[in-house]
Amino acid sequence: MTGSQIRQKFLDYFAERGHRVVRSSSLVPGNDPTLLFTNAGMNQFKDVFLGLEKRDYTRAASSQKCVRAGGKHNDLDNVGYTRRHHTFFEMLGNFSFGDYFQRDAIAFAWELMTQGYGLPKERLYFTVFREDDEAERLWQEVAGVPKDRIFRLDEEDNFWQMGDTGPCGPNSEIHYDLGPDAGPGSMPRNAGERFVEIWNLVFMQFDRDVSGKLTPLPKPSVDTGMGLERMAAVLQGKLSNYETDLIRPIIDRAGELFKKPYGEDDRADTAMRINADHARSTAFLINDGVLPSNEGRGYVLRKIMRRALRNARMVGVSDPYLYQLTGFVAEHMRDAYPEMMESIQRVARVVKDEEHRYATTFQVAEKFFQDEAKGGAITGAASFKLYDTYGLALEEQQDMARELGISIDAGGFAVEMEKQRTRARASWKGAEKAQVNPVYQALPKTEFVGRETLEALAKVTAVLHDEIALDRTPFYAEAGGQVGDKGVLVSESGQTLAVVESAYSAAPGKTVHKVKLLIPVKEGDIVIARVDPESRNATMRNHTGTHLLHAALRTVLGTHVKQAGSVVEPSRLRFDFTHYTAMDQDELAEVERLMNEQILANREVHTDVMDLDQALQTGAMALFGEKYGDRVRVVRIDTFSKELCGGTHVGRTGDIGICKIVYEGSISAGVRRIEAITGEGALKRFQEALQQQAKFAGVDLEKLAARERALEHELQQLKTKIAQSQAADLESQAREIKGVKVLSTQVDGFDRAQLRTLVDSLRNKWKTAVVVLASTEDSNVSIVSGVTKDLTSKVHAGKIVGVIAQAVGGKGGGRPDMAEAGGKDPAALPKALDQVYSDVEGML
Repeated sequence: MTGSQIRQKFLDYFAERGHRVVRSSSLVPGNDPTLLFTNAGMNQFKDVFLGLEKRDYTRAASSQKCVRAGGKHNDLDNVGYTRRHHTFFEMLGNFSFGDYFQRDAIAFAWELMTQGYGLPKERLYFTVFREDDEAERLWQEVAGVPKDRIFRLDEEDNFWQMGDTGPCGPNSEIHYDLGPDAGPGSMPRNAGERFVEIWNLVFMQFDRDVSGKLTPLPKPSVDTGMGLERMAAVLQGKLSNYETDLIRPIIDRAGELFKKPYGEDDRADTAMRINADHARSTAFLINDGVLPSNEGRGYVLRKIMRRALRNARMVGVSDPYLYQLTGFVAEHMRDAYPEMMESIQRVARVVKDEEHRYATTFQVAEKFFQDEAKGGAITGAASFKLYDTYGLALEEQQDMARELGISIDAGGFAVEMEKQRTRARASWKGAEKAQVNPVYQALPKTEFVGRETLEALAKVTAVLHDEIALDRTPFYAEAGGQVGDKGVLVSESGQTLAVVESAYSAAPGKTVHKVKLLIPVKEGDIVIARVDPESRNATMRNHTGTHLLHAALRTVLGTHVKQAGSVVEPSRLRFDFTHYTAMDQDELAEVERLMNEQILANREVHTDVMDLDQALQTGAMALFGEKYGDRVRVVRIDTFSKELCGGTHVGRTGDIGICKIVYEGSISAGVRRIEAITGEGALKRFQEALQQQAKFAGVDLEKLAARERALEHELQQLKTKIAQSQAADLESQAREIKGVKVLSTQVDGFDRAQLRTLVDSLRNKWKTAVVVLASTEDSNVSIVSGVTKDLTSKVHAGKIVGVIAQAVGGKGGGRPDMAEAGGKDPAALPKALDQVYSDVEGML
């Protein structure tokens, strides 16, 4: 039984028994900020188990993609060296939310294992919690398991809990005896390699309070988890998960890329197993929006990738290869996860960039390491520099240190790491602790009234050269990318005292106004602070537009998009975001469409004030680099956008009028920038465009168009002649295979029409031939295949181009005698074209 069949049989079995089959959730948990990655099937149902969410079903089943490579559950160091450790794996699970309980769960498990999968009953063993009399009785009564194959274990082995408090309960683990060939082992304490746990049934029946007291739940629930890779090994008669059809093909592909057959060298075999597993994690994590970085999930991904690259390097692999292996993973797992094919090119670009970065920085880092090692040890400061500046993980450094027989001051490294984290925390939370000028620190607090009014009576609390402080102000102080308000200060009699050019927060809660004084003002004076309404309204349109843009980008490009900076001012908005490649016109158009769809719908812009932790739990996005207090403002636009934001916004999205993107480009590796305009700014741009068109109104456009068509025709004729003349040059490159002329090569500079002409010319000239020509332009690949009529019963042009297209990340096909295709990966083209010769030989 294949891995795919095992997965499908599980889901079908439970669907037939009233379970809703739920698709796998993302590897990035959306409902649990305490988790680094999704690591169990129950993660996506956590709120259901806790009673915080109610769904329209009480039974569910899923095949959940999981990663365990950080935090409490971290299998990374063991991967590749053992039979069953992985960073990426799939967990099959069935769940009951207050529906059935132990009896049905045990009956389902027994029937599926023994009848559905056909496992021998005598090779199954069971563990239960030491106090769970009911589970032991049911295994005997429902399943007929002999008592001598049921073992009672303590709380640390057979009692599961979601956290220190909350739902918990006993569990039953099901083990399978692989036989003596697997190695020594005995149940229950020394399972060794012989007895493998394949399924865990958790019976959530208690609620644990802070004192540790257990109270029975009114509606007990069931959460089970079966390791797909482990069950595949059992059913396919393999001792190692890596030998199953889920993983072994990836190992074999790694062997091809390494140019080292699997099974001939232990060290190379380990590197291939590591790469097979890590390629799975890498492909799936990037697909779910995680990008390599030096923080959080991105750091763990980078560590996984670099562990793969380092092990490949240690067995002599130096050229980029991992991007090809992740592509193979997507192909291999497309039946269960078809969405992987949609991101295959994006994943390849990210991985290839990281491979180049690793190769470049590793050389520099290695020199720095060697210089530092001359002292006999690597200091904590040097070690942290290797990590922070060169991206060399501590584990990599320790491997290098072992090779040289020197030590690394891990304690010193930890101190430096904590300093950096402290700096990061200070940049995000607790702005009140930042160091400020004592002059500003001494100022009294400023009451901000600018959300309710644009004009307020205020008292001058300080005059500092060209700056004025007030006890209350309607002027928004520059923050969060939004510029400070402009306006005037006037006397009670209406005389203008000063022009306010901007406002900023000189210290937490203390606003200072940058002014151009027209008449002297002194401390204690009463003034009217008046914000320029046109400027403020334009800024609010752009700020709310920024939120719509952020949400639209995440919808179109993926949830990996995160804000990396912004400027919101009256004339425009500028938004920087994480994304690895330029946006094409279709993507920009769709982002623009989504934004204006929300504007036309005239959605209300809601603002709620709540505790920071509460806000984060609601799913509101917080931005690194922003400074949040204990209480925050959450700006929500229907279900489309929800962000923490202290800025000023329009009351309804319709107030924006329209939003038009005017620029998209790169500002650094992995960071893009969009500029856009709204409201009157967009109207002005439209009017200017009309004026430009009017300037050309007097030109005879019909003559210009005719001239352009004539030139295009001449160009096509010239290209056709060049193509025909090149036929002679290509004849010498053809190979004769079993009496048939075969040519498969790249000829750049031709579009698809010229390729067809050239293929036709060669095919007609050679009478019995197979011709495959391809060209590249930018990142696009064009392929044309032609087969003479006498060969089409054996050689199919459509199948030939289909194989090449798949190799270059595209698709195509056609008739047996003529076919076309396209692709997006020019780097893979030469190898794919060369493969044609052996493929055709096989067909003939």
